Amino acid sequence: MKTKFNTKSLVLLGMLTALVMVFSFTPIGSIPIGDLSITLNIIPIAIAAVALGPVGGAVIGAVFGIFSFLQCFGIGIPSGLGAICLEISPILTFLQRFVPRVLDGLLVGFIFRFVSSKFNVHTASFVTGFFAAFLNTAFFMSALVLLFRNSDYMVESMAGRSAIAYILASVGINAVFEMVASTVITGAVGLALYKAKFIQLPQEQTA
Repeated sequence: MKTKFNTKSLVLLGMLTALVMVFSFTPIGSIPIGDLSITLNIIPIAIAAVALGPVGGAVIGAVFGIFSFLQCFGIGIPSGLGAICLEISPILTFLQRFVPRVLDGLLVGFIFRFVSSKFNVHTASFVTGFFAAFLNTAFFMSALVLLFRNSDYMVESMAGRSAIAYILASVGINAVFEMVASTVITGAVGLALYKAKFIQLPQEQTA
């Protein structure tokens, strides 16, 4: 199944790009729950992967990665961690912010294609939403450890713990709430896009 970027697809891509921008540069992209904060930035990537496949997911992932990098400079919603990484190495910071988001969008696009070929689009959308959030956290934190492990900041933060122990301690309950939010919202939006004929399943294309 190949991704076809027709007029409707380009309009959706533009809307999702604008949504990532709004989520990145305004407080709308964060939902406070007590002392926790859930980011919604990953949801446009999941929706792009569902509606536009791996290429669309990767494109919106790249957009998110660029805006995430700009936040390290205090543009939009500032990132304290990003500012620290930026002082250590701007190049490594860009890689850590950009590459995981592109990979996330690309892979969840393939996940949607596989699951939708076995089940219905609603199930595939739920699964895609879950993995969009899960893989984003896994890739982002793994890149942080891999690229900055030898820095004074990371040595102090890890405090002798293994990479897995550090990641689990860092993401905490926030990641769980993000996975739930991404799963539910992507599932609902995916079904709506399917009914609006933005999505065509593999079996429907070959029928």
